Amino acid sequence: MKKIKKIKIQVNGKISQIKDESNLQELVNKLKIPIKKIAIELNQEIVDKNKLKKYKLKENRLSIVIR
Repeated sequence: MKKIKKIKIQVNGKISQIKDESNLQELVNKLKIPIKKIAIELNQEIVDKNKLKKYKLKENRLSIVIR
């Protein structure tokens, strides 16, 4: 059985782990955050919510603002 590699990311100051090669859509689903209530900043850029699947995660800092 192949071991799933996990990466560490920082979400709003908290360290989280998620499987390598995950995208932002998968992270939002994992965190159970309604997409209509968030804004996402990745490496100091605002992310278009319609393109979340395009952004592959790697070890980095991520800000998710919930309104």
